[in-house]
Amino acid sequence: MASTPIRWAGRNLSTLLLAFILALVVWVSAVTAADPNQERTYQVQIEIMGQDTGIEVIGELPNQTLMTLYAPRSVLDQLTREGGAFRAWIDLSGLEPGARILPVQYQMPPDVSPVRLVEVNPESVEVTLEMLISKTVQIQTNVQGEPALGYRADNPEWSDHEVIVSGRASLVDQVDTVDADLDISGANNNIEMTLTLVPRDVDAKRVSGVTLVPDKITVTQAVTLRGGYRNMVVKVMTIGQVADGYRQTNISVSPPNVMVFSADPALIDRLPGYIETELLDLTDIVDDIETLLAINLPEGVSIIGDPNVLVQVGVATIEGSITISRNVEIIGILPELEAHASPESVEVIIYGPIPTLEILTDLDVRVVINLTGLAPGVYQLAPDVVILPGRIRLQVISPETVEVTIIEADTLTPTPSPTPEE
Repeated sequence: MASTPIRWAGRNLSTLLLAFILALVVWVSAVTAADPNQERTYQVQIEIMGQDTGIEVIGELPNQTLMTLYAPRSVLDQLTREGGAFRAWIDLSGLEPGARILPVQYQMPPDVSPVRLVEVNPESVEVTLEMLISKTVQIQTNVQGEPALGYRADNPEWSDHEVIVSGRASLVDQVDTVDADLDISGANNNIEMTLTLVPRDVDAKRVSGVTLVPDKITVTQAVTLRGGYRNMVVKVMTIGQVADGYRQTNISVSPPNVMVFSADPALIDRLPGYIETELLDLTDIVDDIETLLAINLPEGVSIIGDPNVLVQVGVATIEGSITISRNVEIIGILPELEAHASPESVEVIIYGPIPTLEILTDLDVRVVINLTGLAPGVYQLAPDVVILPGRIRLQVISPETVEVTIIEADTLTPTPSPTPEE
């Protein structure tokens, strides 16, 4: 009898095994339905690790990789919430300069399962490494141009004579010279300025991507007069006065300085600090003038360049202001209407050239109110001031508004004359 259960189990083993498998399938189906497997792609930042300080990466490496995972939805949701659970990097440790293909290495959280990595994109990247080097180069100083006529340039003084060029070996090797360019064209004073150094190759083309220490230098360039030459201020000589009611606003000369020369340097040294023009007559002028004037030169002295200078004189009227009284003129009223202004006259302050103010007539300045389109009634209106002379301007009108009463003409009842007594 004890062997009966064993014999029963033996006879029904296949049935029991099938029942277990069916139960397992039902359990897996239930779990999968509640938490289905999905694919999801994550963006992971790529780190650069192990880069030697004397090595530079040429070009741009991808800054992120895409990792596609297959896992239950709950696991994927957990990874999404944790955010930085993934790591991806490119290892440059111990690598020599040159080009190579390196794998993108990655790490997933060890405590998250079940999860399967489907794809990493990119799986590898091409990396080119180049050595960083430095070299010392003599600064090549270039002085260009000539100083102004009558001046000479002495040897310049430079703050530095060498520069350290640093960067990628392929770029540093291209640097043939480091130039400092100083332009003294037309200079008539000492020059002290800071110049930016420029690295150039053997074809004199600028080399970009290298670092210069220092990247700027200071230069001092002495510029002095030659013997027998002198730079002198031009003084315009005038006689007479502008017309009454006008004033002189300015006087200018171009060029303001001229270079003079004498074979006798002592004669040049005895001259005052200026040189005079011929006389310019300003008597009774009423407008701006522009004219060429010759320069009066002492005997034995000559001028370098044009012996004439351009002189410009500005003339303007003297302005003032006056107060005048004007009756208010009504315009634009319909024939069947009448209008009355209160007050009937206003004070007007105008300003402008005194000669014009002195000859104004009543017709030159009028005060007008336009009633076009207005119906009978009482209005507060601002009058217009009409000024004919173009250079006269309105300053103030007082009062600024006028009361205007508009009535129908036939409503005016004449006042009866008194009956004479017998």
